Amino acid sequence: MMSLAPVMAGFAAEAAIPTSASVTADAAKSGKTFDAAAAFGSREDVTGLSLSPDGKSVAYIAALDGKESALVTRDLADGSKSQLALKASGKPERLSDCHWVSESRLVCTVYGVVNGPTDLLPFTRVVSVDRDGGNVKLLSTQQNEHSRSYQFGGGTVIDWLPDEDGVVLMSRVYIPDAHLGSRVGSTQEGLGVDRLDTRTLAVKQLELPVRGVIGYLSDGRGSVRIVGRSEQDGGGRDSGVYKYSYRRHDSREWLKLGDYDSTTHTGFYPLAVDHDLDIVYGLKKLDGRQALYSISLDGSLAEKLIYSRSEVDVDGVVQMGRRNRIVGVQYSADITRADYFDPDIDKMMKSLGRALPGRQLSVVDSSVDENVLLIYSGRDDDAGVYYVFDRRARKLQTFLVVRSALEDVTLAKVTPITYPAADGVVVPGYLTLPPGATSAKGLPAIVLPHGGPSARDYWGFDWLSQFYAARGFAVLQPNFRGSAGYGDAWLKQNGFKAWRTAIGDVNDAGRWLLAQGADPGKLCIVGWSYGGYAALQSAVVEPGLFKAVVAIAPVTDLSALKEEHRNWSDFDIVSEMVGEGYLKEASPARNAEKIKVPVLLFHGALDRNVRIAESKSMVARLESAGVKHELVSWDDLDHYLEDSTARTTLLRKSEAFLREAIGAPESVTR
Repeated sequence: MMSLAPVMAGFAAEAAIPTSASVTADAAKSGKTFDAAAAFGSREDVTGLSLSPDGKSVAYIAALDGKESALVTRDLADGSKSQLALKASGKPERLSDCHWVSESRLVCTVYGVVNGPTDLLPFTRVVSVDRDGGNVKLLSTQQNEHSRSYQFGGGTVIDWLPDEDGVVLMSRVYIPDAHLGSRVGSTQEGLGVDRLDTRTLAVKQLELPVRGVIGYLSDGRGSVRIVGRSEQDGGGRDSGVYKYSYRRHDSREWLKLGDYDSTTHTGFYPLAVDHDLDIVYGLKKLDGRQALYSISLDGSLAEKLIYSRSEVDVDGVVQMGRRNRIVGVQYSADITRADYFDPDIDKMMKSLGRALPGRQLSVVDSSVDENVLLIYSGRDDDAGVYYVFDRRARKLQTFLVVRSALEDVTLAKVTPITYPAADGVVVPGYLTLPPGATSAKGLPAIVLPHGGPSARDYWGFDWLSQFYAARGFAVLQPNFRGSAGYGDAWLKQNGFKAWRTAIGDVNDAGRWLLAQGADPGKLCIVGWSYGGYAALQSAVVEPGLFKAVVAIAPVTDLSALKEEHRNWSDFDIVSEMVGEGYLKEASPARNAEKIKVPVLLFHGALDRNVRIAESKSMVARLESAGVKHELVSWDDLDHYLEDSTARTTLLRKSEAFLREAIGAPESVTR
C-alpha cells in the first residue's frame, strides 16, 4: 500500500522540486502567454509548515507535478541546506501533517484511498524519518494476513513531549490477530495510547486499547486527561453520541465529564486541556450558538463561560507552542478573527497587524521557547506568504510564498455582502468581481454554493472563485441557510432536510446578481460536493434561472447517498442527516427531465465522500431526458481532486463549457 521512498541526503530542494506552479510562474516572467487554468489549478506550492524545536530549521510539504508531493527540510541560517526527506507519489499515498519531533527527526501522516474487496477503503499511517531521509519507521501498528479486520486509522500524536528527544505519546489502533499461540498473536482491540520512541520503536503502553474509544486528549505534559467513547447499538453502529471521561491529575480513575451529540451539536465538546489551570476547554451552545467554556478537572466539574459571540459560533481555540498551549479563541463573522487571552501574544499580534495591515495573520508553529515563530499572512487578493519572526530581535523575514504562479498576477478583491431571500431573510455571502470591475453590471456571473452542507464560505483567497473572476465572471458565494457557523436558527435541520430553503437561498443569490446588473443570459452555477448538489437541484427547481450547470463530485440521489454508508458504522448518522419523506423530489438524478440547460460533471473514481456512481446515474438520467451533458472522471483521484493536472483540466474545460453555453467568446469575459 505504501511506496514512500527515502531520498538521498544532500539533495537540493530548490533545484529538485520544479513544481507545476513554479514552471507557470517562470513562463509568465519570460513573457509567454499566461495560462490562468494552470496557474490557479496548481496546488499550493507549500503546505504543512513546521518549525524545529530550536527554531533553526523548517519542514514543509512541497507540491510536485500532478499529485506528487515531497517532505522538504530547510536550514534557516543557510537556505542551501535543503533536503528531501520523503516523497509520495499520490498513487495512492499522500503526505500531510509533518512535524518535528526533535532537531533531526520528523513525524508525518500518510493518507489515501484504495479499492477494497467490496468498497473504497480510506487509510492513514504515521511514519517517522530523519531530516535527511534516513531511518524511516512505521509508527502505526502493523497489520498482517492474520489480522481480523482492516486497519483504517493509523493513529495520532497526542503529545509531542518536547522535553524528550524523539519520543511521542500516540493513540494507536490495535486489531485482533488470529495467529494466537504465537508471540505475534494478540486479542487487543481498539484505540490505546503508547509512549513511542520514533527512532527505535521502543513502546510503553500507557492506555490499554478499548473498543469504541474515538480519541484522547493529553495535557501537554505527558498525562492523558480526557477519553472519548462512541455510543453504539448492538450492531456496532454509531449513534453520533460521544461520552467523555476525565482524570484528576493525581489519579488513574476515569470520571464522567459529559456527553456530546454530534447530530444535534448539543452537550460539551472537549478541545484542549490546560495543564497549569487544570481545566479542559470545549464548545457548548449558548442561546443556540457555540460558545467556549471551561470545565475544571479537579473533581468539581466547575463550568465557566470563557467567550461567546452574539452573531456567530465560536470556531475554536488558538493554540501555540510545542505543548499546544491555549492562547486565544477564533470566530468567523464577515472575516475570521482571533481574540487572544495571553497579553504578550495579543500585543505581538497587534504589532504584526500594524506591520502587515489588512491581512489575516496566524501563528503556524514556534520553537520550544516561543522566541522564533512561523507566521502565515494572507488576504482575499493574495494566496499568502509565510514569514519567520524572531521575537527577541523583533525581526520579520519573508520565507515562502504559497502560490508562486500567482505572484505577479493581479487578483480580485472579495467583498462581504448580504442579499434578501424570497421570504425577506437577509443572507450573507461573498462577492468576487473581476480585477478592476466595480460592479456586476453587464458581466457574466456565477453562483458558487459551498460544500458540506454543514460548512460555510470564508473571506480570503479561493482558487475557484479567483479563477472565474480572473476570466471575467462575477462570482457570488452564498452562505445559504443550512450553512454552519451562524447558530442553530441558520443551520436549521441541515441543507438536505431543509433543502427547499437552502436551494431557495441559492437561487435568490442568482436573482440578486441579476438585480446588480449581471447579464441575465449569462448567469451560471458551479458547485462542489453539496455545492454540486445545490447546482443541479437549483436547475431542477427553477429551470430557466441558470443557463449552465457545473457540478463537481456532486450528490445526485439522496437515497444513494444513504446506501453508500450501509456497511459502515456511521450509517444511522448519515441516514438521520439525510432524512426521509422527500428523497425523490429532492434528488436531481430523479428529476433530470426538469433540467433544461447543459450540465458538465467532474468526479474521481476513488471518491468516498460521494461515490462516482451518483454522477454516472445523473449522466444516464440526463441522457434519457435529452439534456446536453458531459462527465469528466479520473480513475485515481478522490473527492478533493488533489492533482494539479486534474484541477487545470477542470478549470479549462469548465470555462470553455460555460462560454459555449452562454455564448460568451473569450474577448467578452476577459
